[in-house]
Amino acid sequence: MSAPEYAEGSAEAAFADGSRQRPLPHERVPGTAASSRGAVLVPAQPERAELAGVEGEPAAQAAGQVVVGRLAATVARLNEEVQAARAAADGRALIELAKGILIERLHCGPVQAARQLAELAEQSGVSDLELAADIINQAARDQVAQIALEFLQLSGNGTGEDDRASLAVRLRAAESGALAAGDTQAVAESLLQHALTPLGAAAVAVWSASPDGSLTLRGHAGFSDDEAERWRHVPPGVATVARRALTDRGLVHIASMSGHAPSIGYLDFPDGGRIALCAGTGGRISGVLEICWPQPLTEQPPAIHRQLEALADLCAHTLETRPAGDSHPPGASAPDGAATELIHLADGLHDPALVLTPHLDTEGRLADFRIHHTNSHFQDPSGRPRSALTGALLLQIYPLAVGSSDLFGQLERVYATGEPFRARRMTLPTLIDQVSLSTVADISVSRHGDSLLMIWRIEDETARLASILQHAQRLGRIGGFEEDLLTGDITWNGELFALYGRPPAAGPLSLHELAAHAHPDDAVAIGRFLRAVVHHGRSASVAFRLQRSDGVTRHIRVVAEPVTSSDGRLAALRGAYQDISSQHWTEVALAATRDQLAHTEQESAERNRLALQLQHAIMPPAHGPLEVSGLEVAVRYRPAESEAMVGGDWYDALVLPTGQVLLSVGDVAGHGIKAATGMVVLRNALRGLAMTGAGPAQLMSWLNNVVHHLTDHLTATAVCALYDPATRIMRWARAGHLPPVLVRGDQADTLPLTGGLLLGALADARYQEDQTQLQPGDTLLMYTDGLVERRDTAVEDSLTHLLRTAETPAGALGQRLDRLLTYSKSDTDDDTCLVGIQIPATTPE
Repeated sequence: MSAPEYAEGSAEAAFADGSRQRPLPHERVPGTAASSRGAVLVPAQPERAELAGVEGEPAAQAAGQVVVGRLAATVARLNEEVQAARAAADGRALIELAKGILIERLHCGPVQAARQLAELAEQSGVSDLELAADIINQAARDQVAQIALEFLQLSGNGTGEDDRASLAVRLRAAESGALAAGDTQAVAESLLQHALTPLGAAAVAVWSASPDGSLTLRGHAGFSDDEAERWRHVPPGVATVARRALTDRGLVHIASMSGHAPSIGYLDFPDGGRIALCAGTGGRISGVLEICWPQPLTEQPPAIHRQLEALADLCAHTLETRPAGDSHPPGASAPDGAATELIHLADGLHDPALVLTPHLDTEGRLADFRIHHTNSHFQDPSGRPRSALTGALLLQIYPLAVGSSDLFGQLERVYATGEPFRARRMTLPTLIDQVSLSTVADISVSRHGDSLLMIWRIEDETARLASILQHAQRLGRIGGFEEDLLTGDITWNGELFALYGRPPAAGPLSLHELAAHAHPDDAVAIGRFLRAVVHHGRSASVAFRLQRSDGVTRHIRVVAEPVTSSDGRLAALRGAYQDISSQHWTEVALAATRDQLAHTEQESAERNRLALQLQHAIMPPAHGPLEVSGLEVAVRYRPAESEAMVGGDWYDALVLPTGQVLLSVGDVAGHGIKAATGMVVLRNALRGLAMTGAGPAQLMSWLNNVVHHLTDHLTATAVCALYDPATRIMRWARAGHLPPVLVRGDQADTLPLTGGLLLGALADARYQEDQTQLQPGDTLLMYTDGLVERRDTAVEDSLTHLLRTAETPAGALGQRLDRLLTYSKSDTDDDTCLVGIQIPATTPE
């Protein structure tokens, strides 16, 4: 980063104490030229307004522009005066601090210190403000001074002392402004004005972090008040830039906001860069400092990062909730008043608990936690007394348990952010007598002031098994009992009282009273059960219907086993009841469902049988060759393999009174009895309509109206052709059906595709008609989609395979059709209808 340059022609600013200095690098002196970091607001010129009026604008409009221009100039002048006043105040704070250092070192009064500062500045050729910043740096030797030195070393050759001085002035001015500010809003404005604008930043936001993970905007600069109000509170879990910095607990650098989660001002700077870093001290995070650049941001050097970290520490000054007088040396555990309250709280808990306080290193960073207190329920896994733990460091006492399980990282996060942490059944390695053993514990950590309360509940195996047993009994609706035959004492658990619908105050019942609360029809089975257990001394079980006092009947299974004494006599009975009502009713419902399913299957099989008989009666699977008017016709019909898939494929070959031959193939959508009956309707309707002598297109139009108006929501595809034996001309039309295939010599191809919707889709549909001149030896193939349709293959590819198979020479027409069926690649298990028409090679005279 190059050192900021002063604006050319800048005048020296005068402070209230009479000292003079050059303005800060980011300041603008009224009347000077604009620098590369900003533009000077130029008021509108009255002359231009008057000229505008001369050029034709109304006089009132020109006068209004003059007033607006004067107001803009006044606002600009007032803003410059406010900025100059703020800079002067910050500068006076630095000079007063430097004068205090001279008073302490030279043992002189304030007047002599001010005179000495002015003389030293004049001899050094620098301003009073720069000299004051240099004196403070030498006396403080703090982070700001180190940052200025790092920046000077980073700049390299060609950089003079003015660069370090200007940086020190900016940082010290920002520091004095932040420390003197009454709220975080003033801190944000001071940081942007003095330290961030020279870095190219356009806006800054200061967030405070709450223990619940939410963020609150405490101060902002460079953003509008409306934008700040929209982002006043960010709920927990919202992935903003500040939230990411809080989660990572480090510096977050985003080159461009494009493609990232929105944050404050992302609409004003959509491609700008962002840097966010946590603000806090001693490992405790108070909030987040978020800085916005108007343009994409390149990777910044470490010196800039150090500068931003110093600014974040200034933000923590106003965000920190710890009292100002509560300070302690580095590394010492300094519990606040909340720690004392935590001790009383921990002593009142039934769970083992520890009160931890932070342990800081020499640089003020969090290094460990000190065990400040352990309550009376806490037991060390190694058997050490509580007195040996109090005052010790956590990592020293439990190095494995805290280090390897990332528990220490969670403690750091809770202390930094205030968000509680809870974990169930966390495995913690523990070192006992130099042997590493695993301990399972439930952990709960919360922050109270500067102290942490950690509840460390080590899981007891007996309690865990008892809990598992209780859950198993509750889920299985099992109630246990034990009856002492010698003393007469009977023990029931709570689940057994619930099964009986009996209040615990009424007391348990003996096993001998079981028949009195059961259905009378179950008395015999209960008697055999009691004889087996009591008299024969063996385990037994019985299922019965329990009639409760509230009128509810439950199906119960009881299992009991005898317990004998040392001399072999029966001493007690032990067992369990289980509510099997759900299982019983499930079995009843399942039996009814099986009966209904068998009946439904029988009805379905009967319907399929009737549909198949109807289909075979009208469309026999095999049809011998027909010779009609010098035309050889062969048919092959292959029904579906499954009777449940009976379809509506149909064909027809009929000689009309006009001498023409009607050839048709169709396919009704669906399967079953509805498709079979629909096929009959369409086939017969087409036969009747063909007697009118109409052409194929008109026949398809009429047939479409029949399907649309006279059937129950049927749809179908069809192809219809009329062949004239005298001229060998075939006219044809199609309704959503695959086109016929013409085999001529050793070539096979589909006829041109004519337009036409499937039957039943729309009323009064129009269909196109085409004609083909057939020649002796030609073979025409008409078929349904069951011949070519495949689930994983396009129709075009299946048609190509059909054409290649049809080109293969064959003897008779029937052999050609059989070959097409044999080499068909259809896999949909659908009906297939194939009609072959062949023109004899020599037509009889």
